[in-house]
Amino acid sequence: MNHATTFKLRGLTAALALMLGVGIAAAEPKHGIAMYGEPALPPDFVSLPQVNPDASKGGRIVFGESGTFDSLNPFITNGQSATGISGLTVETLMGRSYDEPFTLYGLLAESINTDEARSYVEFTLREGARFSDGSPVTVDDVLWSMEKLGTDGNPRYLGAWKKIASSEAVNDRTVRFTFNTVDRELPLILGLRPILKKAQWDGKDFTASSLEAPIGSGPYIVDSFDAGAYISYKRNPDWWGKALPFNRGQWNFDEIRYDYFGDGGVVFEAFKGGAITSYREGNAAKWLTNYDFPAVTAGDVVKSEIPHQRPSGIEGFVFNTRKPIFQDWRVREALIHTFNFEFINQAITGGTQPRITSYFGNSFLGMEPGAPATGRVAELLAPFKSELLPGALEGYALPVADGTEMNRKNLRAATALLEDAGWTVGDDGMLRNAEGTPFTFQITLVQGADEVASIAAIFVEALKPLGIAATINTVDSAQYKERTTNYDFDMTHYIRSLSLSPGNEQMLYWGSAGVTEPGTRNWMGMNSSAAEAMISAMLSAPDATEFTAATQALDRVLTSGRYVIPFWYSNVSRLAHRKELKYPERLPLYGDWIGFQPDTWWYQE
Repeated sequence: MNHATTFKLRGLTAALALMLGVGIAAAEPKHGIAMYGEPALPPDFVSLPQVNPDASKGGRIVFGESGTFDSLNPFITNGQSATGISGLTVETLMGRSYDEPFTLYGLLAESINTDEARSYVEFTLREGARFSDGSPVTVDDVLWSMEKLGTDGNPRYLGAWKKIASSEAVNDRTVRFTFNTVDRELPLILGLRPILKKAQWDGKDFTASSLEAPIGSGPYIVDSFDAGAYISYKRNPDWWGKALPFNRGQWNFDEIRYDYFGDGGVVFEAFKGGAITSYREGNAAKWLTNYDFPAVTAGDVVKSEIPHQRPSGIEGFVFNTRKPIFQDWRVREALIHTFNFEFINQAITGGTQPRITSYFGNSFLGMEPGAPATGRVAELLAPFKSELLPGALEGYALPVADGTEMNRKNLRAATALLEDAGWTVGDDGMLRNAEGTPFTFQITLVQGADEVASIAAIFVEALKPLGIAATINTVDSAQYKERTTNYDFDMTHYIRSLSLSPGNEQMLYWGSAGVTEPGTRNWMGMNSSAAEAMISAMLSAPDATEFTAATQALDRVLTSGRYVIPFWYSNVSRLAHRKELKYPERLPLYGDWIGFQPDTWWYQE
C-alpha cells in the first residue's frame, strides 16, 4: 500500500495539466452521500428528522445482557467484547441516518468527495475533532485505523481493505483512498470505519484481547466495569461533537449501563424487579401474557411497539455444511420438512408470528416465494443454472405442515428425501448411510437462550421417528464465541439482520472465504459462485433497479440453498421500559434498530 503524503506529486500533476491545456474535472466535496441518488437532508440541516432536537439531557438507562464479556476491544476476533464500546465511545468519519435506506452525513469528516464512478474517496476532517483525552483526530489516525483494522482487525474489515489500491494524506486535514475494483459502496463503507487513536497502540499487540478501552472520540467514555458483570458509560461533558447538527437530539443520557446475567430468564426477572430499565421482548405470546406485574399495572413500566420497514433477515437453525452429514441439499431439505413450524410457532408464540420466507422477505428486495425467476433476475441467474439448487429459478417455498404434532405428510416427504440421499433405517431403528454410519448430530446453544432451547427440544423429538439421534449441547458464552468463530458445531442458532441497502457485508456473510477463514459470518460454510456474482452485481449496480434485481437474485440463491431452518419474524419491535424513558414521536424507517435506542431516547421525570 502507498501511504506516503503526495503534496508535491499532486502539485506537479496539476501544473502539467494546466501547461498542456487539459482541464481537471474535480468532484465537489459534499456534506453527505447516498448509495443511490442524493441525501434527503440539505447541507444546512439542523438535526435528523427522527430525533427530538430539544430532548433533555440527564438520567440513565440500564440494559440487561445474557452472557459475559472479557474484553473491551470489539474490533478483533479474540475475546468476548462488552456491549456498547464501538457505538458509544468510538466515532466514524460519517454518520448514518436510519431514516433513509443508506445515507451518510459528515461526522468526524466535514465533507466527502468522490467521482461519478466512485473510483476514489476523499474525507476532510473537521477542525476541532478530538479524542476523549483531548488530543486531535488526525489524518494519521485515519490512515492507521483503516490499515490496522484491515490487516489485524476482525475479518469483517478485510474485504474493503483489499479493494484499496492506495491511501494517502492530501493535506493536513484530508485523506484520499483510491480503489482497485468497481464497488460503488466503498466510499460509504470507509465512511463508517471506526477511527482509533494510533498513539494508544504504540508497542502493543492490537490483536490481543484486553480490558483496556480504546480511546475514542465518541459521546461516551467507559466510567467503570466489572468484567462479566457490568459496564457503565458516562456522557463526556467535553465531547467535541455535541454541537454538530447530526448529533443534536442524540446521546442524551448521562449514563448508559449494561448489566450481565447468566440466563435470559434472569434478565427479565431483573427488569421486573427494577434493576434494569428497558427490556426488548422477542416473543409475541409473552408480550401478551407476561406483562401483568405491578410496575406495569401501576403505569411505572410502559409497553411500546415500534414498527419498521426493514427486511425480515434470517433466524433459525443453521446447517454447518462443512460437516459431511449436511453437505447434501436433500438432507437439509428433509430436516426443513421435519421442523414442524406451524406446531412450534403455536407452542412458543401462540401462532402470532409469520414465518421467515426468505432472507430479504418483508421488503421489496425479497423474492416472491414459490414464483419462478423472471426478467432481469432470471438473466442474472442464468449463467449459473448448472450449479443452482432446485427452486432457485423455478421457484422455492418452505414446506407447510398441518399444524398437528404428528406432521405425517412432511415426515413422509422427509423420509423420501433421505432415501434419495442414501440414508435408510436399519433394524435397530437408526438412520444410517451406505457405510453404516448413524445419522447423529449436535445442536450447540449458548447458555441463557431459553426460548431457542425449547424450540430445539421440540425439533429433537420430531427427528426421532426418522431414526435421527440429535442432542442439544449448551455451552457458556465464551465457549460459544470460540466454537462459532472456528465453525466447531454441527447445527446452531443463527441470526443475521439485513438492511434495505445490503452491500459489502454480504460477502462476509456468504462469501467462499468463510469456508475456511475463521471469524466470518458464513457459519453455514456456503461456497457459491452464483451468490458471489450476485453480490458483485449489487456492488457495481449503476442504479436502484439493477441493485434490486441483483438482491432478489441473491435472495433466491440463499433461500433455495437450504442453509437455515427458518423461524419467524416480527414487523414490530416490542420494548417495555420505565415511564421516564422517552423516544421521539417520529419513528425512523428502520424502526427499533441501530441508531434508535439509546441514541435518540432521553430521560424525563
